[in-house]
Parts: sequence; C-alpha cells; structure tokens
Amino acid sequence: MKLQGKVALITGAGSGVGRAITKLFVKEGAQVIAMDLFRVSLETLAREIKDAGCDTLTTVVGDVSHRADAEHVIEVALGAYGAIDIVVNNAGIVDEYVPVSGLNDEMRRKMIDANPDGPMYICRKAIGPMLAQGKGIIVNVASASGLFGGRAGVSYTVSTHGVIALTRSIASHYAAKGIRCNAICPTSVATNTAGIAAQPEDVARMALHLATDDAATVNGEMLMAEASWAAN
Repeated sequence: MKLQGKVALITGAGSGVGRAITKLFVKEGAQVIAMDLFRVSLETLAREIKDAGCDTLTTVVGDVSHRADAEHVIEVALGAYGAIDIVVNNAGIVDEYVPVSGLNDEMRRKMIDANPDGPMYICRKAIGPMLAQGKGIIVNVASASGLFGGRAGVSYTVSTHGVIALTRSIASHYAAKGIRCNAICPTSVATNTAGIAAQPEDVARMALHLATDDAATVNGEMLMAEASWAAN
C-alpha cells in the first residue's frame, strides 16, 4: 500500500472528486480525516468505507471558508494521530459563469472565501506541524480556469488563480524544508455522464501520485486533468 502509515486530510470529501480521493487513499492504507460541509454525505461515505472492511476514516463536518472550521480539522488530525503528512485541499464552489459585466458581489465574496481562502487557512495551520516533522505534502485541487482566463465566470476564474498562486508560493518557500505543494487543474469533471472530461477517479489517481515518493521531485507544478481538452 502506497500510503501505509500516513495521515491525510481531505476536504470536500463527501462527493465527486473528494469522495474518490478519500476512497483511494483509504484503500492505499492512509488514516484519513475527511471534511465536508454536508453531514449526510460524510455518513454515507463512512458507511461505504466501513462496509468495504476499512476502519481508518475520521469524519469532520465543517466549512473551509470559516477559519475556525479550517483550523479545527487540523487540530482533530493532530489530536487523533499526532501528525499530518498529507493535505488535499479539494473543497470549493463554482459561480454563475458570468463575465465581469455581470459580476455579483455576494458571489464574488463566496468564491474568494471558499476557493483561495479556505485552502490558505488549512495550509497555514498545517505548515507548523509539517515543519516540525521535517516533511509534508500538499495537493490543491484548482481548475483549468486558473490557467485559461476565458473558461469560466470571472469570480471562479479569479479565485482559482488564487489557488494556483498559493500553490506556487508554498512550493517556493518550503521546498528546502521538506514540504512539497502541487495543484491538479481539472477541466469539467464528469460525475454522471460520459464525455471528454476527467473522471473523479482520474483526479484521485493523480492526487495519489503526488502524495507519494513517486513524485518526490515534483513541486510547484500545475497538472492538468483534462482528457485531451486542451488539445481540441
């Protein structure tokens, strides 16, 4: 198992990409702290994992856009396991796909609170324990919208650029201290229908690769999960 003995926090774990990452990380031996805004989704996930014969999941209901919730989940991980080896910042929200002329201030604020600020709160709290350990891995789930300006609404595009900037900043400042930080940038992720889009399981496998020593020299990278989208 590639993550045997590792402690991993995954946000937005109750559905879609986060659910796929959580199930794969548990399968690979990690002790997972799964955070999500929706209690029912976490309960369903926990039941499925337990039915599969695993007992390595801790669930935390919370909203990463609230600093207290973001800091609390790190404290839960440290209290339960005494370490935090891997953080996967997957939680986020999308906007109404409108350009700047239709900018909605309330939606803009929600985008910033959830998308760059949530991961920033999580990372700020996790970096201290990782520095004390002398190692740590952070995987941010951003978006191709953060790489291509015209692919989504202005609020979402700006907020995902923030996630990418956060990723590069952490990678630059902490590489010499044993901490790696990369981002996965999916296009639209197909959860119910087939098509030219990354599947949640595809993103999960990329997250697993980045969370292991197989990617020991990969740092500060933005990896697209796009199933040939950029080539069309």
